[in-house]
Amino acid sequence: MACFFRRNIASKLAKVLRHPEESFISSICAIPVSKKQRSSDFRLSLSRLRENGFISSAEDIQRQAEGLARKLKRDTLLEEITVGRGVINFKINRSVLIQVRNFKEVSNGRHRFGLKSELFRGHQKGRTLVEFSSPNIAKKFHAGHLRSTIIGNFIANLKEALGNDVIRMNYLGDWGFQFGLLGAGFQRFGSQEKLKENPLQHLFDVYVQVHREAEGEECIHQAARDFFRALEQGEEEPLSLWRHFREITVAEYQRVYNRLGVRFDEYSGESFHQDQVLDVLEQLRTRGLLKSTEKGTSVVDLSPAQDMSYYSTVLRSDGTSLYITRDLAAAVSRKEQHAFDEMIYVTDKSQAGHFRQVFEILRAMGYRWAQSCRHVPFGLVQGMKTRKGEVVFLVDVLDEARSKMLRNMRESTTTKHLEDPEDTAEKVGIAALIVQDFKGPLESDYKFDWDRVLQSQGDTGVFLQYTHSRLCSLMRMHGNEGEGPCDLTLLQESQGIVILQHLLRYDEVLWQISQDLQPRYLVNFLMILSHLVAAALKALPVKGSPPMMAQARLQLFSSAHTVLASGMRILGITPVQKM
Repeated sequence: MACFFRRNIASKLAKVLRHPEESFISSICAIPVSKKQRSSDFRLSLSRLRENGFISSAEDIQRQAEGLARKLKRDTLLEEITVGRGVINFKINRSVLIQVRNFKEVSNGRHRFGLKSELFRGHQKGRTLVEFSSPNIAKKFHAGHLRSTIIGNFIANLKEALGNDVIRMNYLGDWGFQFGLLGAGFQRFGSQEKLKENPLQHLFDVYVQVHREAEGEECIHQAARDFFRALEQGEEEPLSLWRHFREITVAEYQRVYNRLGVRFDEYSGESFHQDQVLDVLEQLRTRGLLKSTEKGTSVVDLSPAQDMSYYSTVLRSDGTSLYITRDLAAAVSRKEQHAFDEMIYVTDKSQAGHFRQVFEILRAMGYRWAQSCRHVPFGLVQGMKTRKGEVVFLVDVLDEARSKMLRNMRESTTTKHLEDPEDTAEKVGIAALIVQDFKGPLESDYKFDWDRVLQSQGDTGVFLQYTHSRLCSLMRMHGNEGEGPCDLTLLQESQGIVILQHLLRYDEVLWQISQDLQPRYLVNFLMILSHLVAAALKALPVKGSPPMMAQARLQLFSSAHTVLASGMRILGITPVQKM
């Protein structure tokens, strides 16, 4: 929809400024709707024209805006051209804005609407590998991994929507000293019977016990180191225990992922890359990058002056590998196996330094593709509590969200009869968790509040789901009325026009989140759309309206429904049909 209008404005600029139309596309933006009355639909930024060298930077920008506006002629599409502070505003002829083809672009495009915009003309489609979630095996899924899981899922959904070939990878923490501690602990305190009854709970209890015992006994630390060394050397007993722990953990995690609507193409892990670790170390030696410290550890000097003022340890003094060594091996292996064009790691912001070192070492090893590796950091969630107290496990969070949402739905007078109310409550509860998480910058910490998260009014995931279900109900009730000839020029009320104006921005929002991978822009767009729809549903009834008016309004709400559902799915939310 916006492409046609943006292209027309760009064409006028091309004739005046004597540059190709494509040069001006990114400088023309749909104006965000607001509660304040306004008439313009698009805005041209003169500062963007200056940055790109299309106009002089020596002249007064306001005078340039006024001069350029006089040269741009109105026509049947542009009915008004006005000047603001350093910008030129354009108002689309309302009869053109409401044309049938604009609605058809939404209806025919469905989930592709907005993604076919000329803004994405330069988008390089390729293979994207996204590593996310990545919990540690033999431990129940900690609530702290929720952010990595839903952020990574959002990024994978977005890249797929853009046409990329996406590989969703779960890189399990299944190796290292911590696993050595668990292995040594299970040999001391473990029970095969309890492992069968409740595997992850028992392993968690064992880990807590051995961790507590290790604080005062060096012998347990030594036993953990011995267990891990034996594991790296391929001894059968520790390997067998490791395989068993890994199998039961992955099976448990998959149940949680199914509830979240998250899937993975590959379950990898640190253990997969033990053979490549030796290759990486050899490459570092060959390039003269591997150095030894007085403590006997092996390091890579990353200081600009090569004076060991800044280095990364890649091998312990006892010869065992570290997390970073295995990450280096994993990156090299993935490039060879998957030939990715970009690789994105989604972890909390405390690991920013770790990934900076990983990328620096890869570049030092001569891997140019390290430039296409990216870390997406996120902040911490504070205050997640259930009736049991502090939340430790993600399953507790999901159960609590479903339970609270189910109770709210039963107490609500607007709740419809549902075949599976628990499933609906689960999807709405998860939507609430996702929206709460995505409302602010990903790197920011935020305080979790159950009451605010599950409110049906305001900018919440519950409100998004409620709006979607209302639109679905409208489609079910009046679906047949949308067939046949439709006179969309009847849509002259401001409540309908403002929805069309807002939909003009959808491609820009998608382009924005494709650049910085920040979902908050999409959340904000969908929230505004939902509020506009709520107002329009009151002011523009379908039931009781003359047939042609009913059809026109139904077409408007159908377009809003298409965009709302599309945006929700990119965020990782499964839209519900009833609630």
